Amino acid sequence: MLSHDVYFTLNDASPEAIDHLVRSCHANLKGYPGVDFFAAGVLAEDCKRDVNDRDFQVALQMVFRDKAAHDAYQISESHQKFIADNKANWKQVRIFDAYVEG
Repeated sequence: MLSHDVYFTLNDASPEAIDHLVRSCHANLKGYPGVDFFAAGVLAEDCKRDVNDRDFQVALQMVFRDKAAHDAYQISESHQKFIADNKANWKQVRIFDAYVEG
């Protein structure tokens, strides 16, 4: 499986802008074929250990069955729409892809 974790730091980090991005993740990216796990949400404000990376507001986690499903998702219309609709508010996007076993 391929784990695709994306961390968004926003230019406008207001509660409304954060909520908008989370809702957009769910509306545009959830339910994509070949995805075994999907989640999108916000920074856990109550997790403040020295080892926690806290330089983001929204997290997206997807686990694809295989790299082929991931690659098809990357060029899909829904993914491209998500990017076009939201990228103006992205200050930084960090992506971590890893092969994982369940």
